[in-house]
Order: sequence, then C-alpha cells, then structure tokens
Amino acid sequence: MFHLITGLDGALAIRSCDGDLLFAQSPGGTPWLWVDRDLPEFERQDKLAQLIEFLDDPSLKGICSEPRTAELFAELYSAGYDSGLKFCMDMEAYACPRVHVPTGVNGTIRPSRMEDREAVAVFLAGFSEDGYGITVEPESQMAEAGKMIRSGGLYVLEVDGVPQSMARIAHRAPRHGRINAVFTPRGERGKGYAGAVVSALCSMLLGEGLVPMLYADLANPSSNRLYQKIGFVKSGKSGISVLDESHRRTEELTAAGKQRYTDGGDVSERGMETPWQALCNGCLMR
Repeated sequence: MFHLITGLDGALAIRSCDGDLLFAQSPGGTPWLWVDRDLPEFERQDKLAQLIEFLDDPSLKGICSEPRTAELFAELYSAGYDSGLKFCMDMEAYACPRVHVPTGVNGTIRPSRMEDREAVAVFLAGFSEDGYGITVEPESQMAEAGKMIRSGGLYVLEVDGVPQSMARIAHRAPRHGRINAVFTPRGERGKGYAGAVVSALCSMLLGEGLVPMLYADLANPSSNRLYQKIGFVKSGKSGISVLDESHRRTEELTAAGKQRYTDGGDVSERGMETPWQALCNGCLMR
C-alpha cells in the first residue's frame, strides 16, 4: 500500500529521520501508518503524538496500521481533536508463496469485459452489503464497475456464459501483487468459485515473480479459511480505526504534544530540526 499511495499525484508521504515510522496518505484517503514493532511503547506513543502535531490536520477520517498502533493513534488524535473512535476493523495480511489450485470446479476464468458491467455492479453492491453492512443499488455501482473493468486487472469466473464470481489484481509492487474485490453471490457460494479465481490470479502473479498478497477481514472466518486452503499464510495484522466525522480542534493539546511545543516551538519554525521528512511522490520506499 505504501508503494501504491506514494506513487499517486498529491500523496502525502512522511518518514521519520530514524526510519522508525512511515506515513502515507492519498488525497482525501485514509492514511496508512507503519511503526517499527520493536519500538518501546513510550517511544511509540511519543512518535505518534509528534506526528499528529506535525500533521496538524483536523480532518482525518481514520488510520490503518498494526492494530495496537491504530488504536493508540486514534486515542491520541481524539485527545487533541473533538472526535472519537467510531469503528475498528481488524484485518489479516496474507501472502501466498505457493498456490494450491483447487480441482473439479466448474466454469471458465477470463478477464472481465465491458459486457460484464451489470454483473460486476451487482457483485459490488453485494460486496458493500456483506463487507461493510451498507446497502446500495447495483445501478449506483455501474461507473465503478466500468472503471474496474477498464483497469485490466479484474477477472471473472463464468458458468454457462454467466459471471458467477470475481477477483482483481489491484496493484503490483516490486515484490508483491495485491488481490482484492473477491466476491461470489450468496446463492453461488460453496461451489469453489472464489478459490478457483483467486488461485488463478495467484498463479499469474507467481509466474511474474511476484508474491500474491491480500487483506482479509478477521470477522469473516469463511474467507480466511478459503485463503489458507489455497496456500495463503498469515503475515501480520492490520487495524482500521475510523474516527468521528466532526473534528474540531480543542484548546488542550495532548501532554506529549504540549511538550513538543514547549521544547521546540511550532513545527513550522523548527526547519531542519523536525524529526520528519516530507517526501516527494515515490520517495518514501527508497
């Protein structure tokens, strides 16, 4: 995700000078945050408090990071802004070093075409309801369906000419290929369709010398079992903390934030003394 975000126009990329923290945010998107897992808790809290003060952004809608870091960031952010933790999702990152292709699954796997747009829109509406509990009409997903098809990374499994499942290669990084948008309608589940299409994409990526990876919601045990069955192994947890929509700056900063201002002055006045590097697009991972 850091490779993807930092390659976007207008992305914000920040790295601590000691390399213990990385932060990346697409324009208007939920930022991703990485902190060295070996960092002592008090240093982790101190760095996050400094980062929040450096960002000076009351409009953040959330954060995606290792679960404890996401929780701590939300706590510190809420202490400085009139906001609170609204929702938290735990995800498992999976990598597939070797794929186990299921056998005996009916259907044909192929790249999606524009004539699949209505079916893909139905899939996206189902994905929204199953994954996020949000009901939308398929018609509202037609534009996104067309965009995904035009991207060239979306594949469907069709039976008797009708798409019954889908999955997408969303992004290729230097070492990994990320898969997402895995969906099979409820009436067609249990037939091996999702496993077949995901394993096919894994085989493609492995053939390119990339390790397939994906994120799975830990609240969905069936999908987690599916991924493990075809060769994915657990590779680390991530947490998504979504903050309240209304963020208003309070008069009281966090204690750590106060100390930063007392010791070093406003971030804008510190110049090269700041512990952060604001980087240009694509530079974060160099």
